[in-house]
Amino acid sequence: MQRLARYALAALVALLPCLTLAQTYPIKAVRLIVPFPAGGPADLFGRALAQGMSANLGQPVVIENRAGAGGVIGVDAVAKAPPDGYTLALNSASSVSIAPFSMDKMPYDPRKDLALITTVVQVPEVLIVHPSVPARNLEELIAYAKANPNKINYGSAGAGSITHLAVELLKTEAKIEMVHVPYKGAAPAVTDLLGGQVQMAILDVPVVLQHIRSGKLRAIVTASGHRASSLPEVPSTVEAKYPKVNSDNWYGLVAPSATPADIQRRIHTAAMAGLRSADVIEQFAKVSGVAVPSTPEEYSAYLTAEQAKWGAIVKAIGFRATE
Repeated sequence: MQRLARYALAALVALLPCLTLAQTYPIKAVRLIVPFPAGGPADLFGRALAQGMSANLGQPVVIENRAGAGGVIGVDAVAKAPPDGYTLALNSASSVSIAPFSMDKMPYDPRKDLALITTVVQVPEVLIVHPSVPARNLEELIAYAKANPNKINYGSAGAGSITHLAVELLKTEAKIEMVHVPYKGAAPAVTDLLGGQVQMAILDVPVVLQHIRSGKLRAIVTASGHRASSLPEVPSTVEAKYPKVNSDNWYGLVAPSATPADIQRRIHTAAMAGLRSADVIEQFAKVSGVAVPSTPEEYSAYLTAEQAKWGAIVKAIGFRATE
């Protein structure tokens, strides 16, 4: 009996550091890694979320921009961070739903090395064309592409990016052929699209919104299940009868997988408070983002669906990342 009591006491003592950590968390600033450069939409989403979470946590949430490899470098940093709740990351769609299928040596396993806290924001993508393309809706664009195979050059923000695979998804569903021209980021792709060096692209709405409104680019369809609030006149791919061509860009919140459950719940509570606040929703809307708070279980199910979709496309086109 005394031996059992000693074992129970030893187990309780071993648990005390975790219990104390969970009860007092957070006692210092929390770091939120944004895996893209400062100044872009992802950075804005991260800073708005950080501000919303700080108000609930009672501690500052400090942004650290760590860009590279389509978001993989920044997410890898949190996967390998101490699991104490003080290092989080705003993961990109590509870093957890595309890279695992396209990289030969993935530095982390999204399922084993990351705690999925919540989805954060969805950003609709829009298919745009240069005004020289004689198409004003998706049906006309597909008909033109079929009549002129490989005559349309489409730009992307990089090989293996969601902006690349979104067009490959369209090509597969519509059975059309076009030529991929990858760029190092969305900005140079937009520059050449404006100049007519490439004729088409699928890009995040905020990246091209001003050019659509000025008439320099023509919006054909949003690659989404719904219309974008900033482009209410542009139909979605669901309305255009291509519901599988859904390439909403999105971001989620993750922590190291071994983070204690109580701390994960505390982080989730703070994230929910932020994502449901009027200020964060307004900040997201400025760049066409839609807050999508979720439970960890809902996030897991969403990731499963995204991995199935993009994994199939990566395999179908035989794409391998070179980074």
